[in-house]
Amino acid sequence: MKQNLVLIESLSPAIANLIVEENDKLKSSFLSGIFMQGEVKNGNERIYPLEEVKNAVENMTKRISEGHTVYGELNHPDNLNIDLNNVSHIITEMRMDGPNAIGKAKLLNTPKGQIVKAIIEAGGRVGVSSRGSGNVVEGKVNSFNLVTVDIVAQPSAPDAYPSHVMESLQGEKKIITLAEAVCHDEKAQKYLKTELLKFFESLKK
Repeated sequence: MKQNLVLIESLSPAIANLIVEENDKLKSSFLSGIFMQGEVKNGNERIYPLEEVKNAVENMTKRISEGHTVYGELNHPDNLNIDLNNVSHIITEMRMDGPNAIGKAKLLNTPKGQIVKAIIEAGGRVGVSSRGSGNVVEGKVNSFNLVTVDIVAQPSAPDAYPSHVMESLQGEKKIITLAEAVCHDEKAQKYLKTELLKFFESLKK
């Protein structure tokens, strides 16, 4: 019987948005964006069929809805075990958007989570990378089991870098942040248009 492989994949660089939500007592940071990409060859020359990505999202959503805490680490090891000493975030949401898995992760005030926050607040960029197990046949992954999504410095895929957005300041700050990102990343341009439209709609209310 074939043994499942440990599969660690850096996402094709996508723009994930770091959102800082604030209230009177707490300040929470969330990293959201593309957590997995389906139907494309990644940096490891592997392809995740759409059904495998869908199943991964459904299983992750089920775990979250049942009250399980899905921890993620800063950098990932070469195994499937979660080391609480390295935990930087908790995955709170997963959903499908076309062939991609869109996720949301809450950054924690752990030592590793503080490192991620400091990097982003200083203008640095981080990526996300999935960790799980499965089989690979002729470059295609099957029987995939997603364990978590980690935060990494240099993802091999082209779309896995987040931008920093202050949600508490709503549209204005988000637009400024995305406008600045356009100077460095052409992919941010399509997001700028979307946020401008949202901001103008909010002025009508």
